[in-house]
Amino acid sequence: MPLSTKLLIISVALPVFGSFAIPLAGRISTRARNTFAVLLGLITFLAAAALLRPVGSGHIISAALPFPLGFDLILQADLLSVFMAVVSSFVSAIILVYSVDYISHYDNQTEYYTMVVLFLGSMMGLVFSANLLWMFIFWEMTGFASWRLVGFFRSDKDVAKANKTILVTMFGALCMLIGIIMIYADYGTMDMRMLHGETISALAAFLILTGILAKSATLPFSTWLPDAGVAPSTVTALLHAAVLVKIGVYAYARIFGVTFAAPDWFSATVLYITGASALISAGAALVDTDIKRIIAYSTISQLAFIFLGLAAGNTTAFSGAILYILMHSIAKGGLFLCAGIIEQNARTKNINEMGGLFTSMPVTGVAFALCSLSVMGIPPTGGFFSKFMVFSGAAQNGNLTVLLMFLAGAVMTLLYLVRLFYKIFLGEAAGHGNPREGSPLMVASVMLLGLIGLALGAFIYYPSSYARLLTITLGVNLQ
Repeated sequence: MPLSTKLLIISVALPVFGSFAIPLAGRISTRARNTFAVLLGLITFLAAAALLRPVGSGHIISAALPFPLGFDLILQADLLSVFMAVVSSFVSAIILVYSVDYISHYDNQTEYYTMVVLFLGSMMGLVFSANLLWMFIFWEMTGFASWRLVGFFRSDKDVAKANKTILVTMFGALCMLIGIIMIYADYGTMDMRMLHGETISALAAFLILTGILAKSATLPFSTWLPDAGVAPSTVTALLHAAVLVKIGVYAYARIFGVTFAAPDWFSATVLYITGASALISAGAALVDTDIKRIIAYSTISQLAFIFLGLAAGNTTAFSGAILYILMHSIAKGGLFLCAGIIEQNARTKNINEMGGLFTSMPVTGVAFALCSLSVMGIPPTGGFFSKFMVFSGAAQNGNLTVLLMFLAGAVMTLLYLVRLFYKIFLGEAAGHGNPREGSPLMVASVMLLGLIGLALGAFIYYPSSYARLLTITLGVNLQ
């Protein structure tokens, strides 16, 4: 078996099966459990990153496990799946490192690490799946892990929010499953390699889109994401900013961008839905006072920009959307981890009860500023280039109404993030909690993410070239 195939299998099997060994490591010691979980995350990232070279050279790596009726478990590494796997596993590994100190004084730590690593493995299985049924199975595994993690603190309020999360996303998943069954009825296979270029029916496309919008917290399914802020900040960073909601945009890119030819009306519908989602969620971020809810609303708004790039129908926009996934994952993950440091030390989530924290948390403040600048799309951060490419491509689309909606959303992004930074780090000190920096491990994690966002802007040639190569090589369905 070639080394690249082994790496592909390891990147999925290691975190999925390794997660079940975390309780056993916990019986040895807390340190053994934490170290084992972090190593699972780091090795998964390294295995995925090692696939960049062969797929970048034009190779497609596959591994298959046969099942009856054509429901084979097919893992396939191409430019899109490896890109998504590297981004997801890297952010997950950073979050696991940050978690060692962040959750050290909470209960249910063993379940926490088990579910985080299981989620990572499920995500890796999803992005590498070349069979629609197995993509759906891994899709639901991420839902189960997120349900347990959102309800981490176990109060009635936390459990209610966790139940809301899984009910909304499961409704979407049920719609998606019906759409997948319709495709199987039409073509007799769920192997996406054999379905490439086929035309999907309008009803199947609508049902699958419903599942995608529910998982990505896009209107009208967006309310579950801000409510999930009751979870620890590491959970909101992993599941509800950096990774989980990205499953929706990945599925859209894979199913409607690479595999199927969607009906003519489909892209226009997506653009209007996501444009409205960008505006409404940005408006909510402007008026909310809970730091994690504001960042969550920002996530909903920014995901709409990714959909704009994916649905605009040209190479520039699609490449920009792929780049946007990377930049947003890094920056938004950093913002949520910064929020974790702030919340633990200020003892509040209410930004009106903060203020003046830059003097006591200067490193966290700098990291927060760098991540915010990337989300706003301010040069020279990586977020500027991804947003510029998306808007350039959208302008080529010629839909002025949609373009104006997203331009308004971009202005609102700048306003609510400036407001957020001012309320937390500047202004008059409110004197709540014990304002100070987090642990060295936590502070190093957020600063690393902030600096990476800046470095990606300085070396934008490399990720942007990869995104463009991905768009051209995979034969993305562009108008």
